[in-house]
Amino acid sequence: MLSLSPVGGLPQTHTEDDDCCAPKSLSEEPLKHEELTPWWRDRGLLWPAVSGILLALGFLAGWLGQDTVALVLETGALAAGAWTFVPGALRRLRRGKLGVGLLMTIAAVGAVALGRIGEAAALAFLFSIAEALEDRAMDRAQHGLRALLALIPDTARVERDGQARTIEAFEVRRDDVLLIGAGERVSTDGIVVEGSSSIDTSAVTGESIPVEVVTGDPVPAGSVNGGGTLRIEATADGRDNSLTQIVRLVEEAHARKGDRARLADRIARPLVPAVLVLALGVALLGWLLTGDPLVWVERALVVLVAASPCAMAIAVPVTVISAIGSASKLGVIIKSGQAFEQLGTIRAVALDKTGTLTRNQPSVVEVTGAAGWSEDDVLRLASAVEATSTHPLAEAVRSAGPGVPPAADVQELAGHGLRGIAEGRSVRVGSPRWVSPGTILGEAADSMAERGMSVIVVEADDVPVGVIGVRDELEPEAAEAIAMLHQRGIRSLMLTGDNERTARALAAQVGIDDVRAEELPAGKAAAIESSVATTPTAMIGDGINDAPALAAATVGIAMGVTGSAAAVESADVAFTGTDLRQIPLAFDHAKRGRAIMTGNIALALAIIVVLVPLALVGVLGLAEVVLVHELAEVVVILNGLRAAKVRDLTLPRASSTGQPPVGAPAATMAVRT
Repeated sequence: MLSLSPVGGLPQTHTEDDDCCAPKSLSEEPLKHEELTPWWRDRGLLWPAVSGILLALGFLAGWLGQDTVALVLETGALAAGAWTFVPGALRRLRRGKLGVGLLMTIAAVGAVALGRIGEAAALAFLFSIAEALEDRAMDRAQHGLRALLALIPDTARVERDGQARTIEAFEVRRDDVLLIGAGERVSTDGIVVEGSSSIDTSAVTGESIPVEVVTGDPVPAGSVNGGGTLRIEATADGRDNSLTQIVRLVEEAHARKGDRARLADRIARPLVPAVLVLALGVALLGWLLTGDPLVWVERALVVLVAASPCAMAIAVPVTVISAIGSASKLGVIIKSGQAFEQLGTIRAVALDKTGTLTRNQPSVVEVTGAAGWSEDDVLRLASAVEATSTHPLAEAVRSAGPGVPPAADVQELAGHGLRGIAEGRSVRVGSPRWVSPGTILGEAADSMAERGMSVIVVEADDVPVGVIGVRDELEPEAAEAIAMLHQRGIRSLMLTGDNERTARALAAQVGIDDVRAEELPAGKAAAIESSVATTPTAMIGDGINDAPALAAATVGIAMGVTGSAAAVESADVAFTGTDLRQIPLAFDHAKRGRAIMTGNIALALAIIVVLVPLALVGVLGLAEVVLVHELAEVVVILNGLRAAKVRDLTLPRASSTGQPPVGAPAATMAVRT
């Protein structure tokens, strides 16, 4: 359940098993960032580790003929492993909830009743280690949210009573005036009341190119100021702004996703009560009909063991672990068994633009010179003035015109551009808002903007001499990757914070028809929730602004190479490869693994269906039932190992030749830090 914490109004997540021991919401310490506990110090892994060590020693002692020692060690292994899930299964049972934990408890009890302590210990160890690893994956997700909150600075400079003072960031109140210097991070949402600059808003919009802001423009929390000085009036408290709202959205999405039962849990719900009722009915009815309680209690025990899901308990983890391990060959890191199961069901994929479909590396794609000015002339002047600038667009211009001596007397005007002396001329380089392109070059500038480019105007001696178009490059494999998804019957849509015109231009290049542009994090999450309600949906993104959508999706896939830590940790799957075409292959891999897992479950259930009637009529005794279960375990384990096979991944590297890069920042005019 969710309850509002006293700090920041974010939800606090409580476990179903033990409310008193529930993890605290991240919002209780909204500005504190802690390191994830190393695995060797993680208490959640302690008892499974103890169980595994004792079990190994017990098997060794039995092999050496030390039966008594082996029995003691195996009993200890059983106790250590069972401690991690039996109490929780019993607590859930008291609440009327059934699951795999209760199935495993029944299996362990049946094995013990048969005198098979070693088998019971092995089952307890396998289940406890699988649960512990999945719990740690969830801890990593929450750790990623703490990394997100670290984007908020510890302190903020505010103007109160006519004086500037430094306070804790969480003490900022609505209507406070923030004083933001060059390179400083904004502590909460606000509106510029004085000054002009350009800000990096990637924490909210996902765009890598800074956006120009002047008086009256909104500025989100977590954005980084450029070269100008700004006075910003806070429109949100320090504890409740766009970044803390992202955390709240992610926590809520994880809480909802936690309610989605795994396939084995869904099977357990009707199976557990049926088995218990059947065993109890056999004992009571046989006793009443024959008057011999011992015979029918023993037979009921045989029925209970026959219905124990030993094969299911082992086969599912083996299949999942095999498939997850081999998925790394595709550059896909799957964080949990539940994520693996869901990955094989995906029928729709939502993709972010910047850093997912594009390279997130702006580059010059078009140059137009005025009469008498060549493209090289325009680039040469622009490169000279941009030689020392740290702006992303400046880097793109320098890369297009390398080896040019820097201009003299360079001045950078925050939010506008630069001026300097190059080749004996007074040169200005900046956005069309500051440097007019004139009538003739204005048509070229408008055309560039229409095609999703950021426009830079170059002026020499007060005369516009050229315009330069810069935009982000499309990943060369993006269009083919989308086509591969469509071939598999998986529809695609784009979710981006970019403007409608740029988004649709890029979507047309890669073959995406459904475009949702100018979306903030909450809007992206809402779109994903709407899609998930009707179709299993994956979200692929890389930015902090994608975190709520990644968490809300059936499966969130973060771009692990270029993605932010918060996005990677909030997602269920991390894509560490560089070729987007591997993602459709990952869906194929998960679908095949899920089919193998489903086959294993069907086989395990078939064995129960066959064994129970035979045990009920006395055809099979305890020894025969155990033998069949052990043989079944071998079969399903061997079948589960097939999930490790990965289909042929030979993919020729796509060429970007002839495929023009597209994409642009939210504002299509170049801005300066």
